[in-house]
Amino acid sequence: MEQKTDVKVEELVELLMNSTVKLNGTKNPDFFHDLDKKAILELINKLQIILFPDYFLNETYRAFSKRNYLTVLVEDVLYKLAKQIDFVLEYECEHYGKNGAPCKNESKRLAQAFMSKLPMIKDYLATDIEAMYDGDPAAYNEDEIIFAYPGLYAIMVHRIAHELHKLNIHIIPRIMSEHAHSVTGIDIHPGATIGKYFFIDHGTGLVIGETCIIGDNVKVYQGVTLGALSTKGGQKMRGARRHPIIEDNVTIYSGASILGGDTVIGKNAVIGGNVFITKSVPEDTTVNMKNQETNWI
Repeated sequence: MEQKTDVKVEELVELLMNSTVKLNGTKNPDFFHDLDKKAILELINKLQIILFPDYFLNETYRAFSKRNYLTVLVEDVLYKLAKQIDFVLEYECEHYGKNGAPCKNESKRLAQAFMSKLPMIKDYLATDIEAMYDGDPAAYNEDEIIFAYPGLYAIMVHRIAHELHKLNIHIIPRIMSEHAHSVTGIDIHPGATIGKYFFIDHGTGLVIGETCIIGDNVKVYQGVTLGALSTKGGQKMRGARRHPIIEDNVTIYSGASILGGDTVIGKNAVIGGNVFITKSVPEDTTVNMKNQETNWI
């Protein structure tokens, strides 16, 4: 279809405004002016300092003792996170409801509930670092992993976003996870549940879906997809299990696709590279390109 190439500015603006109407637009444009994406990404940076204070301290805090700058940072994150949560709650309660829960005066409580999870997040990350060091002979030391490994950054952001997701806070954890995705190439939905000692080796192209459950001591390589069989049902599938369960001590090599909410990969299984799995695999089983079509049931 031929399009006019000599459209005047006023006509172009009118066309764009009409297009917005056809797309329905947002119910409240002011919300997306108030919610501050830059501030949310800055929260990630400050949380990284709180979790790893010896590695990522910036000039602003170097005049303080460790206890003092952690105190300042925690108070700062608590205040700024509550402010962003408040924008989300106000918007969702006004336009979508909040499943009957009170909408106002909840932001500080939710921010405090999240901050109370930071010691647990730090403990989980310590196990992830241990798994990465023990499992990667190319790692010179654990300091290198903390300071430089994209897999650790991705799982750190995920563990932060996941705790916000569990509090039924929307948009903020997704902004966080998509930031990590853009930086590392590792796409983990905030809803995914991931156990201790999680090792992402290389990681580029890794996809982990919203309802995926991953146990302890799991190792995954680049290009792995833990996804859904089909999303043709669209919003009707919201809340349904669509992604696989990966039990403890499983290794999944590069390029493997494991799909479906009924798919369970049993303990100690090894999934070879580039296989395509849509049914459960028993414990202690090795799957490769030659035997991937075997009927395990």
